[in-house]
Amino acid sequence: MRRVRFLSLFLFAVSFCFLSACPEVKLSRKEQEKTYRGLELFSEALAKVQTRYVDKKSPKDLTYGALKGLLGHLDPYSQFLEPDDYKDLISDTEGEFGGLGIEISIKDGLLTVISPLEGTPAWDAGIKAGDRIVRIEGEVTRGISLTDAVKKLRGMPGTKVKITILREKTGLIKDIEITRRIIKVKDIRKAFILKDKIAYLRISEFRENTAQEMDSVLKRLLKQGMQALVLDLRNNPGGLLYSAVDVASRFIEQGKLVVYTQGRADGKKEYKSIAGITRFVKMPIAVLINSGSASGSEIVAGCLQDYRRAVIVGTKSFGKASVQTIIPLSDGSALRLTTAKYYTPKGRLISNEGIHPDIVVEYKEQKVKPTKEEQVFEKVEEKDKKESKEEKEIQRLYYDDNQVQRAVDLLKALLIVEKSR
Repeated sequence: MRRVRFLSLFLFAVSFCFLSACPEVKLSRKEQEKTYRGLELFSEALAKVQTRYVDKKSPKDLTYGALKGLLGHLDPYSQFLEPDDYKDLISDTEGEFGGLGIEISIKDGLLTVISPLEGTPAWDAGIKAGDRIVRIEGEVTRGISLTDAVKKLRGMPGTKVKITILREKTGLIKDIEITRRIIKVKDIRKAFILKDKIAYLRISEFRENTAQEMDSVLKRLLKQGMQALVLDLRNNPGGLLYSAVDVASRFIEQGKLVVYTQGRADGKKEYKSIAGITRFVKMPIAVLINSGSASGSEIVAGCLQDYRRAVIVGTKSFGKASVQTIIPLSDGSALRLTTAKYYTPKGRLISNEGIHPDIVVEYKEQKVKPTKEEQVFEKVEEKDKKESKEEKEIQRLYYDDNQVQRAVDLLKALLIVEKSR
């Protein structure tokens, strides 16, 4: 019992030091008193668990469990990371890891797919943004933490994992077995002239060199006659903040506000368009988004929408735009804590709200055959096969994707209006 009392007093003392010395937040005396009363209740409960629970538990297990509950109660993105989990999180930033290729979150208490990454096992298996993962290897996922979900979904390349997904719009419940493999992230998936001097550029994620890669792609498209651009951010789960700011900077004037964050501790932080880059401030742009567009893609879409630099086409984005700060702790564990929320230049909250398109276009799978005049691939000589592969991909994208079609038609109209002025 003496050990229990000591532990309770120790937790109380640590909390007091945190409350009185922490420079980030200053609590009023009344708030501190409420916190102390809460800590007394916690200490009382901890003592009961240690002395009366049927199995003996170490102070470390109890502390970690309490911290997981504390962080998990805040929002879907705050987490307590045990030392191994923290190491795994660091490895995620290296751009290559073993897994399925999905971004996940907890939404409405359910494990939810933010977005499948194109070209990964999850994408190939038909996983879609918004799918609920209700079971992993037969175990129900309700109440699971993000950390535990990631642990269950990851594994050695070549091994298989069975998941059960619920697609709420259609009521589909389906078991899917997916083979894990090394996930190699490619920022820019596709870039070509699509039709009538209208270019198509798909960014799958915002990473360290995305903006620089985009520069070289845009220069090539300009040489090919690009006059307007479809920027596809569908199923783009985000990535690095500065990368998203750099991408948006290409399409607005220098020094313009791209996004800002607002938090209790850090106050307001503004991120403005950078200098020293080639800009496309007058080029007509249509941005494609859907429920798999999150974080960085919402920042870009919201910025261009606020400045009327692009028409946003598709469906509402995911609404995941908050700042998570990693705070290492003394034993190698860490807190992943939401410390601020993102706002568009006009002050619209992105987190939980998402970006609403200017023109709503629900995606519909379709197979539309081109006219005879447009079937340019029937007789292709052997030497032209490499070129025809890309051209076939262009035709397949245009004729099978109704959202792309709508964006192209919109840009055609804008180009006609421009020429008539």
